[in-house]
Amino acid sequence: MSPSHAAETALLRAVAAGLGALPWRAATAVGAQLGSLLHHAGLRGRVARENLAIAFPEWAAAERERVLARHYAELGRVAAEYPHLARLVRAPRERVFAAFEGEEHLAEAAAMGRGAILLTGHYGNFELFGAAIGRQFPVDFVFRPPSNPGAGRWLTATRAAAGVGQVTTSGGIKRVFQALRSGRFVAMLGDQDARHEGVWVPFMGRPASTPAGPARIALATGAPIVFGTIHRTADGRHHARVAAPLLPQGDPRDEQAVQALTRLHTQLLEAQVRARPEHWFWLHRRWKTRAAGGP
Repeated sequence: MSPSHAAETALLRAVAAGLGALPWRAATAVGAQLGSLLHHAGLRGRVARENLAIAFPEWAAAERERVLARHYAELGRVAAEYPHLARLVRAPRERVFAAFEGEEHLAEAAAMGRGAILLTGHYGNFELFGAAIGRQFPVDFVFRPPSNPGAGRWLTATRAAAGVGQVTTSGGIKRVFQALRSGRFVAMLGDQDARHEGVWVPFMGRPASTPAGPARIALATGAPIVFGTIHRTADGRHHARVAAPLLPQGDPRDEQAVQALTRLHTQLLEAQVRARPEHWFWLHRRWKTRAAGGP
């Protein structure tokens, strides 16, 4: 491990230990303050403002700034919940969740016997969402190892303590297919820029290169896509929402079939982003890759 990675890992563990020693609500209050400090420090502020202008061109700049301020605070709350993840998923549900809509859709997908792709976006505390579902159904997170191996080990231990399995993208998709064949839910994120390997579908009014993996895997295996999101309510708890399963139809080599399924789950995410924009991750250059002839 390089000296810089070692220093980053030591800082991560120290901050996590401090936040983990606090009660959950106190930790999220501190996290909100830390997020606001990052906002005032300008961390990726230009990228976030450009994204908000693309997504909501009809808004006044002041309204976008209000959303951005709430977004940084929420990012801090979510980060502060990571050291509490194992305790939150094992706590009485009503203590952590104000509502959990659509649980019947999870059971419906499981009953199909093909496993399921549990899909969401960088929206709210998505890891808490997946881990909570993992208390009822076997869930594996698909993730890309971070560049800092020390941080990666901390994340791996945190997820394992919350009771979820993990599948790393560095090993290819073989284990994803194995998990689905054994009836497990494979949790994936499908909302970041996919460069020129993605499929083009509309997102927030502009064509966006979107990961094709979830759709291709669903079409290849017959596993349904179960899309869901989580957002924080006014009392500090969470509200989870699970949509009806998206059933794959077509061949994974058929680009139109891949695009159609990708468009469907992207539309579900867009509806939630428009409803509660402060919960989506605006700091990523979502429209970085440009379509041929596009803006």
